[in-house]
This record gives sequence, structure tokens and C-alpha cells, in this order.
Amino acid sequence: MKYRITSFAILLALLFTSCIQKQHVDLIVTNANIYTVDDNFSNAEAFAISNGKFVAVGSSKEIKKNFKSDTELDIGGKTVIPGLIDAHCHYYSLGLSMQNVELFGTKSYDEVLDKIKAFQKEKNSNFITGRGWDQNDWKIKEYPTKDKLDALFPDTPVAIKRVDGHAMLVNQTALNLAGINNGTEIIGGQIIKKEGKLTGILVDNAMELVNNIIPSPSKKESIRALKDAEKYCFKLGLTTVDDAGLNKRTIDLIDSLQQLGEFKMRVYAMVSANQKSLDHYLKNGIFKSDRLNVRSFKVYADGALGSRGAVLKSPYEDREGHFGTIVTDLDTLKLIAKRIANSNFQMNTHAIGDSANSFVLDLYTKVLKSQTDRRWRIEHTQVIDPDDFDYFTDIIPSVQPTHATSDMYWAEKRLGEERMKGAYAYKELLKVKGQIALGTDFPVEDVNPMQTFYAAVARKDSSGYPEGGFEIQNALSREETLKGMTIWAAYANFEEKEKGSIEVGKFADFIVLNENIMETEIENVPNITVLKTYVNGEKVSDNEIY
Repeated sequence: MKYRITSFAILLALLFTSCIQKQHVDLIVTNANIYTVDDNFSNAEAFAISNGKFVAVGSSKEIKKNFKSDTELDIGGKTVIPGLIDAHCHYYSLGLSMQNVELFGTKSYDEVLDKIKAFQKEKNSNFITGRGWDQNDWKIKEYPTKDKLDALFPDTPVAIKRVDGHAMLVNQTALNLAGINNGTEIIGGQIIKKEGKLTGILVDNAMELVNNIIPSPSKKESIRALKDAEKYCFKLGLTTVDDAGLNKRTIDLIDSLQQLGEFKMRVYAMVSANQKSLDHYLKNGIFKSDRLNVRSFKVYADGALGSRGAVLKSPYEDREGHFGTIVTDLDTLKLIAKRIANSNFQMNTHAIGDSANSFVLDLYTKVLKSQTDRRWRIEHTQVIDPDDFDYFTDIIPSVQPTHATSDMYWAEKRLGEERMKGAYAYKELLKVKGQIALGTDFPVEDVNPMQTFYAAVARKDSSGYPEGGFEIQNALSREETLKGMTIWAAYANFEEKEKGSIEVGKFADFIVLNENIMETEIENVPNITVLKTYVNGEKVSDNEIY
């Protein structure tokens, strides 16, 4: 009798179990080493995705027990992390640069000229444009002049931007078309002369005179730029990009392509803060979809350190009496800040020099007063007066780790030893704020986020220099760095509830790596490959070799 009861109980249990139906989902990922980047920075083995979102995260056993799918991905123990967010870049500019002459990494002015000649031979452009030269990488570390350009291209206008986008070399034809001569004056920029003659170098606002005559890209060219950049960035594991400075035309194009399903990159758009865009967006309010967020303005306080445009409190060490260049006059900055403070929009200001940072931080504090959770940002935050660090209790520092490892060769020559103590001080900023948003500023720097991670942790450039790390006391830990590239970047965008970590209810944006980024030798990080990239649970890039 006892045996018959036991058998009956087992039969009931089997019948009950068979009645429990597993939930059908779109994708199951199992057997993975998952860094969720949740509040506890916990690990998991598996997750289930439905309708573009994570619906469960846990062990492989738990996920298989409760869910079924026509598509199951066994990762084979590989590392999975949230889709990466670049908190400050120039995404659209990257795409456009792929259609122009690329001058990144050139080691001399002659190499620049060779690249332009080769480009023009292939493209036969009516107006030659490009970007990427950096005189600091040349043997002769001085601005070039237009003489050789004039000889090579006497009839075709040429305008090539420095790597940071804050200086431009143009030939005489371009100067003539822009109406620039010895008597031209500019506010917020410089027209560089040598022995009373125009050199062809334009700095900051002076570049606008030439930008205004460069033919605008066609709609077809703009679409190609967005899609070219998308393919490249997905391959590197980026699933959200914060584009620092877009106009309404490009934002509308992004939105239309996304609605048609033809453009899948998520974009946090910083609107270029001119009078027209301020009037439009402040009147119409924040625009938000699953893939596009328009709720911030990009403002320029000063120029770049490499072109000596960053505004310093005392003169540059390597140029007597020179303090840098205010790009937006102070009264206009105040008016813009007041207008944005009276809205729900975020203000993200480019500030590099200690004087520019000090002014903007003080301005933010005054116009925001007692407002909370505004998350206004300082973009770059490169040189900070020690007395100004405490401002960052309420302000988000948005920094680019590879700037430190690119600038380290010459930064002290510009700043001097004492000011270097507050330069590229990411750890100090993190201590004050508790969060830090990490990006690249591409195409100024390398797009690859593995270089960002390496520079933040090792404080070395791609060649592994310097041996002990540049100002290593300001290195971030691996956990801090990954947070800065995911959940903290999402927070800086007001998007931490929908992305930045692998948690139930969030968008299913994730990437698969060929190495464990949290445990591999730090010198190996730049070599890590992104095997697969998923956005909304959809595979958008597959680099895995079978």
C-alpha cells in the first residue's frame, strides 16, 4: 500500500510539472560570463529577451527551466557586458570624415600633402575637406602654412581641420571665397599671421568663415555618413552614442531613418546651441523615442589645449602673454544658461582650461540655484583649479581618457608642472561626484572603446607608454571604468532606467567579447575583439569567426 501511494504521488508531480508552461521569448543566452553592472556589480550566466528587453537574468539552469525560444545562444563561457555608451563623440562627423581625406596619424606636413594629393586624384573634389593633422606629432611642432597648398591646388579650395577640430589650414583660394584678408577681424577666434601675412591657419570661430562656404552634404551623403559610422561603431561594441553638436536637419534625418527601421544606433543628441536651435527646441520641448533622445544643448566656452585655445587663469608656459580663446562671449554664455535653466533641457558645455571650467562651474551654480537632478555636464573637464573640484558635487564630469594619453607628450609644456596637478584628474573628479561619464571625442581620438578602457585603467597610450602610467594616481579601476562606459554614461543621459546594465525591464543592448575584460592582463585590453553586438535583442554586428 505504501508503495502504491508513493507511485501515485510521483505521477501527480509529473502531471503537475507537465502543466507548467515555459514562457516563450525571442532569445535566450546561456553559459555566459555576464557582468550585469547592476547596483551590486553582480555576475550572471544567462538571460532571456522578449520584445527587445531583458525579461529575466540568472543562472543557465533557471533560464532554461522557465523560458523557451526558437533562438538560443550558448556563449561557451565568453564574457558579456552591457552595450557600450560613448558619452561624448562626434558620430555624424565621423561618418562624413569617411567621405573626405583622412589625416589622422600623419607624422609630417609632407605626409598630409601626399594624402591630399592621393585623395584628389581619386575623387576630383570641387572643395577638398578633411581632418586629423596634429603638428604636435610632427618633428617640427609648429603650425604649417598655406604656401605648399597654394602651389599644389591653385584653383581648388582646400580646408583641412586639425585633429581636435579647433584649428583649420586653408589655401588662398578658400580664403578668397570666404572673404578673409589682412583686415578681417574675428571675435572668439584667431586668424594667424606671420610677418604680416596670412598663414592659412584659422582657430575656433575664425573657422566659421570658411565652414559657411563649404558645400553642405546632400541628403544622400548624410544618410551614407550615418550608416557608415553605424556599421563601424556597432563592430566596436557601441550601442549608444552621445553626439556632441547636431543641428535640427541632421536630428530630423536620424529620427526619420530610425522610424523606417533603416538606422538602429541609439543617439543622445546634444543640439548645437545657436539662437535658432534654442528657440525651436525650448519652444517644442524634449523629444524622446526608444532610439533618439533630444534633451540637451552643446555649448562652447573655450577652445582646445593642443591649439592653445583653452582658456587658462595664467598665461601658457610656452607662449608668453597668451591665455587662450573664449569661443562664446561671457554675456552670451550667461543668457544661454539662464534660458536652459528655465527649461527641462540639460546644458553640456565644452570647457578645457582652468579659467573656462571655473567660469562655467560658477555659472551653473548661480543659474540652477536650488534646482535638483538637472545633471548639467562639463564636457572634457581637462584642467581644473584645485579650488574648483568641489563644484562637481552637483555637476557631471564628462571626460575622454584617451585625451590624457594623447596630450601627455606636450601638456606640461603648455601648462607647467603646477597646473598639471589638476589636469586629467579623473580619479579626483570621481571622488567628488561619485560618477564619471566616459567617452572618446572621436574622430578626435580613436573610436575603439577598448582604447578608452585601457587609457582609463593603465593611463598609457596604444604603444604602452609610459611604463608606469601617466599620472597613475588618477587611474580608474576596471569596475569604475566599465560603469563610466555604461550605467554612469546612461545616468548622464537621464537613461539609467532603460539602459546601461543587464537588468530586467531594460533594453537588451549587450556585447560578447573574446576575452574577459575584467580579468585579462591590462596590456591585452586594446586587443580585445567584440564578437557580437546586440541592440534591442537584435544582432547588429557579428565578428565571430567560426
